[in-house]
Amino acid sequence: MKLGLISLGCPKNLVDSEVMLGIIEKYKIEITNDPEEAEIIIVNTCGFIESAKQESIETILSMSSYKTDGCCNYLIVTGCLAQRYAQELFADMPEVDAIVGTNVYKDIAAVIDCVMQGQRVLHLTENDLLPTEGNSLMQAEKTAQRDPHSAHDPKEKQAQTKKQVQTQEIMPNQKQLAADPRKLTTPPYMAYLKIAEGCDNFCSFCAIPLIRGRYISKPYEQVMAEAKDLVARGVKELVVIAQDTTRYGQDRYGKLRLAELLRDLNGLEGLKWIRVLYSYPNTFTDELIEAYATLPKVCHYVDLPLQHASDRLLHAMRRRDRLAETRSLLKKLRDRIPDIVVRTTFIVGFPGETEEDFAILKEFVIEQKFENAGVFQYSQEENTAAAAMPDQIPEEIKQRRYDELMAIQAGISEDIHKSLEDRELEVVVEGYDEEEKDLAVARSYREAPDIDGSIFVEDAPGLQPGDFIRIRVDQGFAYEVVANRI
Repeated sequence: MKLGLISLGCPKNLVDSEVMLGIIEKYKIEITNDPEEAEIIIVNTCGFIESAKQESIETILSMSSYKTDGCCNYLIVTGCLAQRYAQELFADMPEVDAIVGTNVYKDIAAVIDCVMQGQRVLHLTENDLLPTEGNSLMQAEKTAQRDPHSAHDPKEKQAQTKKQVQTQEIMPNQKQLAADPRKLTTPPYMAYLKIAEGCDNFCSFCAIPLIRGRYISKPYEQVMAEAKDLVARGVKELVVIAQDTTRYGQDRYGKLRLAELLRDLNGLEGLKWIRVLYSYPNTFTDELIEAYATLPKVCHYVDLPLQHASDRLLHAMRRRDRLAETRSLLKKLRDRIPDIVVRTTFIVGFPGETEEDFAILKEFVIEQKFENAGVFQYSQEENTAAAAMPDQIPEEIKQRRYDELMAIQAGISEDIHKSLEDRELEVVVEGYDEEEKDLAVARSYREAPDIDGSIFVEDAPGLQPGDFIRIRVDQGFAYEVVANRI
């Protein structure tokens, strides 16, 4: 039997996909990248903003066509869209055989069991137990583990046959945090290390706490065990992720432990780079700045989503930081680490954003000269506080502000990349250009995978993905750099 999985959305969702594949691989199911030959198709969805939801729906519908035009017998939908709109998807898309929530994706083998037995499954919480009777994928393993007395318990029997539950407005985070097998889908030289689940920030525009639950740090020992396993498998770059990485440890240990974690990761033999994404300004401590400055494997790359520069809008967004504090943090980072690269994101068109607010944002971007910045148009997400706010901004104004801010950032990025000309950098090779076979595609510490631009290394035959080489920058452009191998 063959199974295909399509993973949409962020790297955090990709890690969930890799865990599901690792669980599935323990059973006699072959993983395929070709949906035409897959008998089981899983779509791990994103539901963060409207465009992501639309992509997820379109992907589900596209994959459902393989039930008539391919080999697909079972279509399973997991991830954020599945969690957020479980009842609607279950009712409106009969072609979907199972809906699996974000807190129970590790039950994927049991879900496959059920759909193969002809059941249609809506599985959202750990209390929604799945039956494992019949000609089961998991039967041998479950039989070996089953308590001989529980099979005769009427309450247990009733729980096993329960198929549907109601979604909760805010899910308590019930994820099991034990280590799981994981099949990497990233290039073999890099992997994501997810250190926490959920989010406690409750920004007024964001639905993540409604979907993923409250913030819960993974146990420190488990994170280190996962990191050691990944490095033993040949990973050279670990990208540390969570919805809020800098909060790591506060809930579980009563103190922030990201700096400590970076120190221990830095000691792993064979690891080359450590990169941290999704940091928050209000928990970016002096201790953490010092870890960045002194640990040789920690990339001088800070991902710091700021969202806006107007204090009035930051308050409306329920952000904990204000402009003066952000300026102070950025100055500390640049004073202590002169070659630091700062990536950020901004939202334009938030409810009530005036031309004055937008002017403050533009002035801040011009002033700070961020190396990398992404811009998003505000998406009105139901059940968030911002969705009910007055003064929603028309789409044409959002688009105009988006275009204007992106044009400003493009000019800044080009100036920064031109300033790199004649500078030497260490890069990791990711592959080759499809048309020019000797043109290698690479990244330095300045570029995060799948987010930032690339470095194109000319006349560089014979390299392999994962090779680390030295280059000299020849030309800088807005979103890419051209270099030669030293």
